[in-house]
Amino acid sequence: MSFFNKDLLKGRVALVTGGGSGICKGIAESFAAHGANVTIVGRKLDKLQEAAADIKKKTGVEPLCASADVRNTDQVEAAVKATVDKFGKLDILVNGAAGNFICSAAQLSYNGYKTVVEIDQIGTFNVCKASFEALSKTKKASIINITATLGYVGTPFQIHAASAKAGIDAQTRVLAVEWGPLGIRVNGIAPGPIGDTEGMKRLGMGMPEEVINRGVPLGRQGTIQEMANISLFLASDAASYITGAIIVADGGQWLFRPFGPNRM
Repeated sequence: MSFFNKDLLKGRVALVTGGGSGICKGIAESFAAHGANVTIVGRKLDKLQEAAADIKKKTGVEPLCASADVRNTDQVEAAVKATVDKFGKLDILVNGAAGNFICSAAQLSYNGYKTVVEIDQIGTFNVCKASFEALSKTKKASIINITATLGYVGTPFQIHAASAKAGIDAQTRVLAVEWGPLGIRVNGIAPGPIGDTEGMKRLGMGMPEEVINRGVPLGRQGTIQEMANISLFLASDAASYITGAIIVADGGQWLFRPFGPNRM
């Protein structure tokens, strides 16, 4: 459910990496439903086209599909150019492309660590840099980086993703300071366990939902729509004085300790 006016982002143009599935597809769909023109970016064109068809069916807005690996700067620049060529500008960037898997630090290969950091952390920088010129022309732009709480605590089996997301948080704060004078706001969203996503299927390691929920003070997993609602807020004029913030949306999970009052 959306709580926002359907014209909240009317006339705005957004580019969403990782927009072919999960949270970022939900964000792209919500942006389209609230008046924005949208480009969705991912490595597999067929997956993007399937997502675009579904978004059009639900919103009446057909996203532009741009096949690109965020590690490849030429492909990223081409996706940004295609967006500006089609829609005339770029107002909103959502960095959601990510890679992750369960693995202990001792068993993690050198390449496995490098790959996740390249997709998540370096990929976020690549897309930000490629989008900078277009975003700086709008005078009222918004970048939203999808991060995670993994690095806030010592999350086991996640040294690769935790390191990458910590880097994204740092990038968010630095760019907020550097690009703020140009009218570009930069914020992050750190989701917790979000139901019906590929990430949750992998990181949940097959645990029953009730077991996962016991580790969340609010007693449930979040939804894709809830993450989309936060993105709508951050992209809108309602958040015009917010930059450099990381909004944690995890139901209190990372704060939870098993010996606390929630276990009594």
